[in-house]
Amino acid sequence: METPSTVTGPVNLGNPAEFTIRELAELVIGLTGSSSTIVFRPLPQDDPQQRCPDITKARELLDWKPSVSLREGLLATISYFDRVLGSNERGLSVQLAEARK
Repeated sequence: METPSTVTGPVNLGNPAEFTIRELAELVIGLTGSSSTIVFRPLPQDDPQQRCPDITKARELLDWKPSVSLREGLLATISYFDRVLGSNERGLSVQLAEARK
């Protein structure tokens, strides 16, 4: 991708829709049908309390914005690993089909 020489530094391509790590873990467990449990630990002192990326540069310089929701992205990722790792014996394909409804 070509940009003017005045454009330097990283451009954040994150998603500004904020969610907690707990929400992410619960969603992954639900979509995969995992029997995993969530373990709570004390946060490191330097752990950010908010994780909401600023995608202003991406919008302004690249005319870019996220087009896939977290749920859609997770479903695609889980489906990919289900195919690659051959984890069909756990029935992920069936669970993913149900989750897409």
